[in-house]
Amino acid sequence: MIPESGPAPRPKAWLAVARCVGTSCIMLARGQVRQPKDNVGRVLRFADGSTSRVYRETAVRRQPAEPCVLVVAFTLRLVRGRAHRLFEAESILNTPLFVGFPGFVNKLWCAHDTFGAYRGLYEWDGAERARKYASALWRVLELVSVPGSISYKVLPGLRRDEVLADPARIAAAGTDHAWWRLRTQE
Repeated sequence: MIPESGPAPRPKAWLAVARCVGTSCIMLARGQVRQPKDNVGRVLRFADGSTSRVYRETAVRRQPAEPCVLVVAFTLRLVRGRAHRLFEAESILNTPLFVGFPGFVNKLWCAHDTFGAYRGLYEWDGAERARKYASALWRVLELVSVPGSISYKVLPGLRRDEVLADPARIAAAGTDHAWWRLRTQE
């Protein structure tokens, strides 16, 4: 079993990312990846006091048999001021790094928050699949992130849209001031 929040061994992580990129390219060529606009512009508030704007959404047509929410956070190195907008624009190029992982359902891309951290709020099919993805992603993120800033939290049994509609659904999942705990949206 993968630990709750930590990186996969490098060889295993890079092999998983390579497989994902291959699968993603096929999915993109077949038009299986969508960019819905429903949540773009939505502001999310987290229990640590930060807020973040959703700047993109990515989804595939899959209904999860074992839904879970995955929240990933990281702080980019050397990105300040207007460079954040450039990162948001170029980050679409990162899509092949996740849509081809087994179990991916959807992702809300959250802009840097009031503390400078970016977040991804995902829905995944299977908590173990979400952990495997997040631990492999860690190896990609560590190349561009402030050391010690990468974290993830897997919340089994939850659907992303249900959590967005009623953030109290994750109240039982952890501490009151956790960085990953969604409070309310504006």
